[in-house]
Amino acid sequence: MSDALDAPQPALDRITVRGLRAKGHHGVFDFERREGQEFVVDVRLGVDTRLAARSDDVADTVHYGVLSDALVAVIEGPPVNLIERLAQLLADVCLAEPEVLEAEVTVHKPQAPIPHPFDDVTVTIVRRRT
Repeated sequence: MSDALDAPQPALDRITVRGLRAKGHHGVFDFERREGQEFVVDVRLGVDTRLAARSDDVADTVHYGVLSDALVAVIEGPPVNLIERLAQLLADVCLAEPEVLEAEVTVHKPQAPIPHPFDDVTVTIVRRRT
């Protein structure tokens, strides 16, 4: 007899917001904190959208406009040294939404202080509701 905890979990549905932009003052260097720079954020949320699909009511899902406002408030908020920390703060905002079971957050820092040509610097984290 199989234990219920061993049963395969159904795949999560996904809601994704890509390319959310805001100016932040994050970084380890004084000039980064003083001058600020644009940060770009992608979030991929693991949710169960079946209730919203049945009800057709935004109250039964993640309101990505409201969530985006909260994410921008973090980016524009108090500075942190590392984009790893910024990614964690953003994941915490996502997981505060009751419908979100998993959050994948990518923070892009395209103007990172690197003295060589490059396209982007990113940190991606995945966090799950415990």
